Amino acid sequence: MENQTVKNPYYSRTDKTKLNVSNAEWKKILPTDLYYVAREADTERPFTGKYNDFDEIGEYYCAVCGNHLFRSSSKFASTCGWPSFFEADKEGVSYKRDSSHGMERIEVLCKRCDSHLGHVFNDGPEPTGMRYCMNSVSLDFQRDSEKK
Repeated sequence: MENQTVKNPYYSRTDKTKLNVSNAEWKKILPTDLYYVAREADTERPFTGKYNDFDEIGEYYCAVCGNHLFRSSSKFASTCGWPSFFEADKEGVSYKRDSSHGMERIEVLCKRCDSHLGHVFNDGPEPTGMRYCMNSVSLDFQRDSEKK
């Protein structure tokens, strides 16, 4: 992800300012796979994402803008094919009704840049009962051991 952050002037893990960037601008900045998932609500194929079978300890951020989204302690093995969390950073995500593909779902978006992250379902484990089913490509991870 380091090479992407050099190319992306909007990426910051500390700036919480709401971004208003056009999709045309994002398309110039983001890698193709990330652009289509984050900006056009595409979905990566199940069981292919780098964070699906991943259990390092640290923080998950939006791969588009660097906004904090999840702590690894809320990640669980859901076997659905995408990385899943039972709790999100309330300041990191927002929600939108999604009626696409003949289904009623709740889309999860980055609160800072409005990028598509995935969907949330009410079939997760305690303590919340929620399953945040995220696209790995939309996530950026920092191990606790890498923090300065």
